[in-house]
Amino acid sequence: MALPQPPTTHHQHAAPRPPRNGLGTAGFVLGLVGLLFSFIPVIGVVAWPLVILGLVLGGIGVARALGGAATNKGLAIAGVVLSAVGLVICIVWLAAFGKAASDTKDTLDDLSRQANKESKVVYEITGDAKRATITFTTYSEGNSTNNQEEVDKLPWTKELTVKGLLSGGSVAAMTGADGGSVTCKITVDGVERKTATATGPGAVATCANF
Repeated sequence: MALPQPPTTHHQHAAPRPPRNGLGTAGFVLGLVGLLFSFIPVIGVVAWPLVILGLVLGGIGVARALGGAATNKGLAIAGVVLSAVGLVICIVWLAAFGKAASDTKDTLDDLSRQANKESKVVYEITGDAKRATITFTTYSEGNSTNNQEEVDKLPWTKELTVKGLLSGGSVAAMTGADGGSVTCKITVDGVERKTATATGPGAVATCANF
């Protein structure tokens, strides 16, 4: 009599799960694109979100690879490195733009202060000439005017209060037929800016562009 055969047991093995490489790969792509954009001064603004997201996804990809859930560890690490380098470049650009903006603001503030500053300008003519024709520039509401005076006695002085940036002012003295010497001088807020001397009949001493 044949002995009964024991029942056959069939074991079913679950199919292995595919590697979860998506985030690591995405981190690499974002890091690479962000790094390339980060070198461009203006367009590089879009690199900020790319490199930050690439850094996050690349970090998750590395963690998955270390845990055995992914097989692209090298690619994920490369994504982290590329994203980190791109982020550093973005920070450098941000610092550079911040300094440029600060310098521009300082320059504009300085120009504004200069435009509203009042300066004391003194024209002076000295010498031994018996007669002199004096031509000088005056300012009113931002406009300049040329004036002329005939004098038979020196020294001669004219004081002006000028508001704003100074440029182009002048004073000149021409001796008469009797000759002699004349010296012109311009001072601004007590500081001598221009001086010149001329001697002889019809001689001209000119001080300009202080």
